[in-house]
Amino acid sequence: MNKQRIILFFLLITAVLAACSTSPETVAVTRVVTQEIPVTVEVTRIVTQPITVEIEKEVEVTRLVEVPVAATPVPENTEPAPPTEEPTAAPTATTEVVAEATEIPLQGDYYTVQSGDTLSTISQATGVSEANIMAANNMTNANVLVVGQELLIPGWAGGSAAAGSQPQPTAPEQLAAPVGANILPNGSFEEGWYYFQGVSEWQLPNGWSLSVNEGTNPYGSGGRYFRPEIRLLTLAHLPPNEQGLFVFDGAKTIKAFKGDAPTHFTLYRDVTLQPGTYRLSISFFPDSVWGYDGQNKVYNGDPLSAEARIIVGDGGTGWQGTHIGNRNTISHDFTINTAQTVRLGGAFRNRFAQSNNGWFIDNWVLQLLETP
Repeated sequence: MNKQRIILFFLLITAVLAACSTSPETVAVTRVVTQEIPVTVEVTRIVTQPITVEIEKEVEVTRLVEVPVAATPVPENTEPAPPTEEPTAAPTATTEVVAEATEIPLQGDYYTVQSGDTLSTISQATGVSEANIMAANNMTNANVLVVGQELLIPGWAGGSAAAGSQPQPTAPEQLAAPVGANILPNGSFEEGWYYFQGVSEWQLPNGWSLSVNEGTNPYGSGGRYFRPEIRLLTLAHLPPNEQGLFVFDGAKTIKAFKGDAPTHFTLYRDVTLQPGTYRLSISFFPDSVWGYDGQNKVYNGDPLSAEARIIVGDGGTGWQGTHIGNRNTISHDFTINTAQTVRLGGAFRNRFAQSNNGWFIDNWVLQLLETP
């Protein structure tokens, strides 16, 4: 009995010691089980959204817009002094030519428009009426021609008649030969400049003065005249291809210009002269631009779009049309019987509002023709 208790005691002690051991029990993993679980996705709605694709296509459009200009002549107002100008009869205004309903010959030849051409000069040179030329070329405005434009001249066989159609200045009849050199002070505008009346837009050559008409314009576009801007340019201010066009003598030229408005001004100076007969000649380039064809100027074909006259005292010449886009020279002979101071100059007028009413002015000459 005691022996059994002793054995039981030792077994109990062993069990307690085993229970109190701090060593962790190691578990061996012999297999990993992966289970696939199927998931069902339900589509409840399909949305269709339209997609708009815009493709921009660049289109170049070239268009020549012809704008009829209605000119209504009324009596001209006298230009304010200085200088005093005698009013002259208004030239016959150029109006739009309406093609007559006549049968136009289908055959003909083409004429290339040259600088200075007008529909009137082309008509005279080819012997074909303006109305027929306009009808054959679907023209609506006789005043708009583009240099290089080819016009179908119905019934015309070509030839040399149209090649020289550009009008030339009418030479004065039986002009006396000048006796001396140019006696007009600073006539080539080379001797410095100043701001006339302190106005920065009026840069004038020394010794010269300016008169501006800002009154009513009774011609062309109507409304009123606007003052031009005037600059004295040197060769350095002009590109090489324009220097020979706008500088006539020396290295300087006057540029007067006004865009989109009529203008009317006079450039003059007072000169003391001895008795004798004299000739005053003024040169200028009317830069009367109707519009632009790309980078090219489209000159107004109406000679009355740029008019000029010579001022001598209270007289001089009447207003006359010019050859647009060309150098012009007009002259006037006059006689004085006593030594006196005479106002000499030139007046310039643009009756239409167009892209540019411009003038390049240079090389004015006063010469003695004869003495008493």
